[in-house]
Amino acid sequence: MARVISVEAERFPIAGTFTISRGSKTEAEVITVTIGENGHAGRGECVPYKRYGETMEGVRAAIEAMRGQIIGGIGRAALLAAMPAGAARNAVDCALWDLEAKLSGRPVADAIGVVSPTALETAYTLSLAEPEAMAAQARANASRPLLKVKIGGDDDTARIRAVTEAAPQSRIILDANEGWTDDNIVENLFFAAQHGIALIEQPLPAGRDGILREIAHPVPICADESVHEAKNLEALVGLYDAVNIKLDKSGGLTEALMLRDRARELGFGIMVGCMVGTSLAMAPAVLLAQGADFVDLDGPLLLARDREPGLVYQGSLVSPPERALWG
Repeated sequence: MARVISVEAERFPIAGTFTISRGSKTEAEVITVTIGENGHAGRGECVPYKRYGETMEGVRAAIEAMRGQIIGGIGRAALLAAMPAGAARNAVDCALWDLEAKLSGRPVADAIGVVSPTALETAYTLSLAEPEAMAAQARANASRPLLKVKIGGDDDTARIRAVTEAAPQSRIILDANEGWTDDNIVENLFFAAQHGIALIEQPLPAGRDGILREIAHPVPICADESVHEAKNLEALVGLYDAVNIKLDKSGGLTEALMLRDRARELGFGIMVGCMVGTSLAMAPAVLLAQGADFVDLDGPLLLARDREPGLVYQGSLVSPPERALWG
């Protein structure tokens, strides 16, 4: 029986506003791909990201351009060659993984060597705001063991002081989203180290981060925008201490698994992160993140409503997906 495919644009409201150094958003815009075969259906979700030149229309068009090959039975290995890394390939790749699991009866966890996936401690993200407002966010979430704090403004030392004082028991990741400069990075790193910060994500713009090879890293530095696929990793040795793997950047779970394994070989710490999406986007990432050093899969916690069924979150613990959701 021939495959069928549907491509749907969906919007999920965010609880409040989500703000990073590049701007704010009030809803998660996602593309959902469903591939059906022999009475079974596999699903994948992606989040087009403007930082990488992606739009909802462009990602949808990229998937539609593959319709003939998908209906014709293309597999995940061939997909890597047929589509570039990015959101469009992620949705198709994850739908194919889910479809394979449904057709074979073998869970994705088994297929990728995860014998018994466990619940993971995820970071919870605080939006960029003025220091007082960020302190209030931190205070409200001070019981969470791991907070990810969006920074990248002019007054980041004040923000760092505010959140660390408001949530003294939490481990804290700072995410600058390329918002620091050569002029302030040394001071900011030193200040972060003084305040016990656990990790700093992408402090400088991708491609303009050479100074990281020359300065001390009193806090480990994690690449985000600078890393998409395994082929990017060699160039990051000596610049970064860890890499943030996101399915929407790598273009799906297939490439993300290779990226994770190569990163380990090269001595990088592993963080598995996400865009702001629903549980369908997080589900494959939860399996990828088994054994990761840092997990940031809080997308559904930032939404006013999630998919049904969704992932189960208990505080900051996220459980592996039920197969009715994905995998």
